Amino acid sequence: MTGSVEGRASWVAACAVLAVFAVTYGAPLIMVVGLKAVAADLGAARSVPALASSLAWLGTGLGGIPMGWLAERIGMRRVAACGAVSVMLGMAVSTMGGIWGLYVGHGLLVGLLGNGCFNAPLMTYTTRWFDRRRGTALALIMSGQYVAGVLWPSLFERAIAAWGWRATMLGFGAAELVLVLPVALVFFGAPPRTPVAGSAGGGPLPGRVLGLPPIVVHGLLSLGIFLCCVPMALPSAHLVSFCTDIGISRAHGAAMLSVMLGCAFVSRQFWGWASDRIGGLRAVLAGSACQAAALSLFLATQDEVGLFAVAGAFGLGFAGIVPAYVLAIRELFPANEAGWRVPVMSFFGLLGMAAGAWLGGLLYDSFGSYAVAFQAGILSNLANLLVIGFLVARRHGRGTLVLAVT
Repeated sequence: MTGSVEGRASWVAACAVLAVFAVTYGAPLIMVVGLKAVAADLGAARSVPALASSLAWLGTGLGGIPMGWLAERIGMRRVAACGAVSVMLGMAVSTMGGIWGLYVGHGLLVGLLGNGCFNAPLMTYTTRWFDRRRGTALALIMSGQYVAGVLWPSLFERAIAAWGWRATMLGFGAAELVLVLPVALVFFGAPPRTPVAGSAGGGPLPGRVLGLPPIVVHGLLSLGIFLCCVPMALPSAHLVSFCTDIGISRAHGAAMLSVMLGCAFVSRQFWGWASDRIGGLRAVLAGSACQAAALSLFLATQDEVGLFAVAGAFGLGFAGIVPAYVLAIRELFPANEAGWRVPVMSFFGLLGMAAGAWLGGLLYDSFGSYAVAFQAGILSNLANLLVIGFLVARRHGRGTLVLAVT
């Protein structure tokens, strides 16, 4: 490498991505806060709005694959602008067509064509601005999810109480357009060209990764992120409803969600710093172990003060996992493959979020409580530890036979 690509412009771009995530990650939270209100208004089971939330996550992951490809060709600025318009339209459609309007609005417009333009494409975009502190930068931008978690739930709770969930969605759609579109148009210019070493054309390097075929390692990473995102989604999607079921007010439940995501914001900065030093795979393993321990505590208490503490601990645990997966991809594979490897892996992560959110609603409808859902989440987390532990052991024992091109 002839020199670092990092500079002041890199951090300006990262802060712009953070600001966009802080807004657009608010879209799925309306359904989290208003889940019971939406179900009651539509005369449906909780699994109906839970499925709409899952479709938004699923669409975001699936949409990231073609949108990531498109952003590499026409630029992040245009793709992000289209995403802002689509989220606004998705909020509007979700309010107009009953259950199917909710599914189409969230799955197609908010997810596939909306946040699909932001999630994985902006992760890949950010990694192209950094080569020395990539883990720190990824932790910073993906903290936008937690800024959204601190900012929006209490506002949504008050808006739903005052004007209803439909007016709240319409208001957020307008805010998305007004806040996100100017940032995308002004700040999302072309990233610097990355110096390429070891491959004249920047093409794939020959060899194996961790002593295995590259597709196997990528597949195991995708399986791992799915397995850890299933339990990650359970408190994220159902915490407010869980609180109201055990006698805690919706306002306090929304505040608890904000505490959880606020702790995650602070913790994610530590995980970013740590992942630059211990590597992406080890950071994933450590974060996943902390998440499993914290999730089990939801089964141990129903006291309001205790649950606030558990929610904070859960936020501290899961915060660094997803950025560390992206860092692992950049560490293990050539840079010119990031444009498709990051979105594909991100799809499986968001598929896990979708599965976890939907599973929580389905198991509640079947058993009348969230205990079985939390137990299923713990099992999924333990399976994740086995998959990632295997990869960490391979790296420790054999090293990486393909050197990533920064």
